[in-house]
Amino acid sequence: MPWTFPSAPVRELLRQCAQITVNARPEWLDELDEAVLGASPIIASDPELAAAVSRSNRANLFFWGTANVRDPGAPVPPNTGPEPLIIAREMVRRGLDALSLDAYRVGEGVAYRRLMEIAFELTEDPTELHELLDVCSRSISSFIDATLARIAAQIEVERDELTRGTHAQRRETVALLLDGAPIPRSRAEARLGYALTGTHTAAVIWSEDPDVDATRLERALEVLGQAAGVGRPLSVLASTATRWVWVPGSVAADPKTALDTAAMLRSIGPVSDVRIAVGSTGDGVEGFRRSHFDALTTQQMMARLHSPQQLVFFADIQLVALITADVDRAAGFTKRVLGGLEYADPELHDTLRTFIAEQCNASRAAARLYLHRNTLLRRLSRADELLPTPLAQCTVHVAIALEVLHWRGLDRS
Repeated sequence: MPWTFPSAPVRELLRQCAQITVNARPEWLDELDEAVLGASPIIASDPELAAAVSRSNRANLFFWGTANVRDPGAPVPPNTGPEPLIIAREMVRRGLDALSLDAYRVGEGVAYRRLMEIAFELTEDPTELHELLDVCSRSISSFIDATLARIAAQIEVERDELTRGTHAQRRETVALLLDGAPIPRSRAEARLGYALTGTHTAAVIWSEDPDVDATRLERALEVLGQAAGVGRPLSVLASTATRWVWVPGSVAADPKTALDTAAMLRSIGPVSDVRIAVGSTGDGVEGFRRSHFDALTTQQMMARLHSPQQLVFFADIQLVALITADVDRAAGFTKRVLGGLEYADPELHDTLRTFIAEQCNASRAAARLYLHRNTLLRRLSRADELLPTPLAQCTVHVAIALEVLHWRGLDRS
């Protein structure tokens, strides 16, 4: 159908609406992200892809807004900038298709409702309001249609490129192993160049920055291999900024393994945006598979809680991952259990966590913290004052709540 331009007064109203969206409030953007990610659990559970979708949401809103500030009411061309094209590339590398983009329709509805609110604030004239809402609806809908069509076309281009070469073969073989397909072990080993006998530890190395320097990811791969005492680990390009990794043997945060996690972090870079989630250690093909899923669980928990830690082991977060599957309920549990202690100095949190870890033995806890025993007891007394229930009556609950707080990133101890 031919495009109908609005009247001059409505063009000016639309320009004002668009100017407001260009300078969207943070809470509006958060609402948009929440709606789009909530409509696609597959995308929401993947930290890198979720971050890419969030950037794309903002880019699309800004693109539509600036187009209508410049020429109110004119058809808005598809957004062919880097953000939508990154979405296409990342979806293909994860084996997703264009149907996963339906979540953007939910975002379209959220954006339109926000424009309705703005429109009602700008005019009370029913004729102008009707025309303004109509052109907003048509404009947003046609813009999203065109942008999604462009992403879908790019998906086909990316899929064609990805299905050529040895990477595709490695990725396909790993996918079969993770799915439990009956692929002969010898054939899988030949295609991967990796022995599936013995024990394995998987990891996910990633960055939320799609333009991360690939050498940083490669450096993290090397560090992980060195920590496990092997050469080059098996790695699969899961996406532009994510590597799935396996090493034979154990990579655990345990003094018995002589693994120096502090040295690992120094090697990767103290201000690096590269993160590492390390899975469990398991035997054979089943261990290969289970360790990978544990590494994914660790990665998802880090993203879900916005954890600041750069290197996290599944062995350390198993309980917290279960407790925080529902973030809101976990936050409510923490608040009820800790009361005023939730917002206390991180030093007090660390003291209490260490005391509980030492089976509530004050002497051992004081020695571990390099404190005088009386100093430790004063801190414990202060913690009891802040807790809704004395520590002696709820030690297990307090221990769990403090762990959630620690991994959630509000405790910097």
